[in-house]
Amino acid sequence: MRVLIGLLLASFVCSAQAQVLQAPVVKEPVLRAHLAFLADDLLEGRGTGQRGGDLTVAYLETQAKLIGLQPMYPQQKSPYRQAVNLVGSQTLPSSQVQLSVAGQTISPELGADVLLSATNGKTENSVNAALVFVGYGVRAPEEQWDDYKGQDLRGKFLIMLANDPQPTKEEPHRFAGKAMTYYGRWTYKFEEAKRQGAAGILILHTTESAAYGWNVPQTSFSHERFNLAGAGNAVEGWWREDSARAFFKVAGFELDALKAAAERCDFSPIALQAQIQVNVQSKVRRVEQFNVMGMVPGSDPSLKHEAVIYSSHWDHLGMVEEPGKPAQIWNGAIDNASGTAALLAMAQEAVKRPAKRTQIFLWPAAEEQYLLGSLAYVREPAWPLANTIADLNLDSMNFVGKTKDIGIAGSERSTLYDSAVKVAKKMGLAIAPPVLDLGGAFYRADHFSFARVGIPAFNVGSAVFSGDGHFHYQHEPDQSAKKMKHFKNDYHTPRDRYDASWDLSGMQQQTQFTFELGYEIANAKEKPTWRKGDPLAKLRP
Repeated sequence: MRVLIGLLLASFVCSAQAQVLQAPVVKEPVLRAHLAFLADDLLEGRGTGQRGGDLTVAYLETQAKLIGLQPMYPQQKSPYRQAVNLVGSQTLPSSQVQLSVAGQTISPELGADVLLSATNGKTENSVNAALVFVGYGVRAPEEQWDDYKGQDLRGKFLIMLANDPQPTKEEPHRFAGKAMTYYGRWTYKFEEAKRQGAAGILILHTTESAAYGWNVPQTSFSHERFNLAGAGNAVEGWWREDSARAFFKVAGFELDALKAAAERCDFSPIALQAQIQVNVQSKVRRVEQFNVMGMVPGSDPSLKHEAVIYSSHWDHLGMVEEPGKPAQIWNGAIDNASGTAALLAMAQEAVKRPAKRTQIFLWPAAEEQYLLGSLAYVREPAWPLANTIADLNLDSMNFVGKTKDIGIAGSERSTLYDSAVKVAKKMGLAIAPPVLDLGGAFYRADHFSFARVGIPAFNVGSAVFSGDGHFHYQHEPDQSAKKMKHFKNDYHTPRDRYDASWDLSGMQQQTQFTFELGYEIANAKEKPTWRKGDPLAKLRP
């Protein structure tokens, strides 16, 4: 009898432990309800600095309270909000640019040839400066690469190539080979130019080097652009390479020869013996936007001071005005009402069964404005970064049905990969084969704000950015793959609207996987770590 009682008690304890280790089940109707509302015209596309954004913040705050998340700022009037102070700048058509070279004056056409913006919060920025070609504009100590070579470039106007140095036969793996690294992202290039004290910066654009067409930056620079208050450059932008090529020829340089020189690690900045005169006139406004967040405290007294963060940005592009046309709503149903809804559904279940470590649910603002909300969070974290062990991000989720596999690209840089493989096996999912990251997707979602300060992080299972048949769908695989691939045409357009006929079983699956992974990490004995040699490992707080 004692043996039987002992076995029953042991069975009960094991069952209770398993319950703690396993995440609760996320419900599809909850996902759908939040998604349908967040993507509705009522919220006007959830634009940064717009009424729809304010409505979205109020909705998320209300839901956080209703769900039972504990506030991160209990002493504040709005305890679920973190203020993000932004400056919005809209370049006016009266802005001008002129190049003086070899006794000639060249005037690239604004919008068609060159894109300009001022992100320093000033209504007028005038620059008259010497032009310097700086190759890729990269300083990467871990690659033993420095395009600046210690030259004093303060007050100079920098011209540089998009992307990062390409692999060679002798060095096939430099800068991640064919994949794009953060040094290839325009955000890095603008940041580095500011650190160099540059008067301005233009990146030369080709579809191949930028990984997208001219229409992408053209659309971005024709709308209001945001930056964190106190940051930004006087002049930054893009230059179409075919327009730039003609200028270089007049200046006495062959652009192809300059490109070839830029591929060498002994490259040094080249003065172009030319001047640029730029006048950027901007409509400027200051905006207070908000990250929304809440937490489920950990159940283990010795581990609850550590936290796992789930993140998903709430914003999209909002009400967009085109010249001569009425304002149009860009709803952003998939990008990213889907991820916003997923976090709400996860939080609703997390409060019922806390993990050993604390779980934080974070909805950053202004991701579409270059990860500004998550960047603001890591600069002033609500939870100590040293005690934040991972960030799992959701962005643009699967809306076409269940898959046989799950995407975990980016996790291989840390031991998050091992945890993800374990969870996938438990859920009966294969790991989707990796896709070469030609467009730098790892650096384009909110998890990167955490990764860049050394916290293991990745964007979980996004089918949208691999919508070329990369995933294997359980139901009508060919048709489902076509639907996902077709969405690439709707991405960042007014056509990204909610459709009640969507099969959200795939979104539920992706959400559940992320939730299970979060619990796996939150209950594990060991914290995630970066792989040996990964440059992000050196940044751990």
